[in-house]
Amino acid sequence: MKEKTFAFAVVALAAAVAVAAPARAKRGGGDDAVTQGRGAKILIVQEPRLGLAACLSAPSVNGASLIGQCYKKPRKWIVLETKYDTFGTERSKFLEQLTFTWHVLLDTKSATENKGNKEGLAPYSYFTAATTYVNIPMGSHAASVVLPPSCLERFGEPKAVGLEITNQNGELLAGDTWSEVKGIAAHTKFWDDQKIMGAVTKEGTPMIERRQGLLDRSKTIWAIVFPNDYEQVAQ
Repeated sequence: MKEKTFAFAVVALAAAVAVAAPARAKRGGGDDAVTQGRGAKILIVQEPRLGLAACLSAPSVNGASLIGQCYKKPRKWIVLETKYDTFGTERSKFLEQLTFTWHVLLDTKSATENKGNKEGLAPYSYFTAATTYVNIPMGSHAASVVLPPSCLERFGEPKAVGLEITNQNGELLAGDTWSEVKGIAAHTKFWDDQKIMGAVTKEGTPMIERRQGLLDRSKTIWAIVFPNDYEQVAQ
């Protein structure tokens, strides 16, 4: 997309932001330090990284040299992770269930192997996925989703990430949005705003294209990294 067209599209996206910010979990004391829900207390202590900071080389494994290597050029994955603390109740030191729903926007112009967007893709790609953990003990934990190297190469770096954490009753316990997109403010539920998700460019084409491929880490090579930080995924 040409610079002039992209500039117009960013302005259009910025004008679309009209959603109130959700409550934000904070570290430290005070009544708002822990977001509470029925039977659960959650505190987000580390937010997911954006841009190049979220792009990592895959971990190495023993025996890799025995099976050979097809792709010689270095490739990176998009790894989005949050760390959170859980607190027990008077009846139990375990939480029954937590569902982490992720919303991710990739910026096409930052794609590593699609310079100049020769394909004419939408300026942004939207991915979403939900992972449910069960039998969560009191303490510190991590949750993560990843996108394979081809997504970084074709669709770009993550520039906005939203996260919602709900319990078994669907009640929102914690969540937030982190954004480097000019038209999407932090703490905004952009995925619920049709003005944002349905925004179009000057040519009338979609600003955001919905795509599939966001994976829970347990289904990828990243499952071998600090496995004790992650709780049992519901089947």
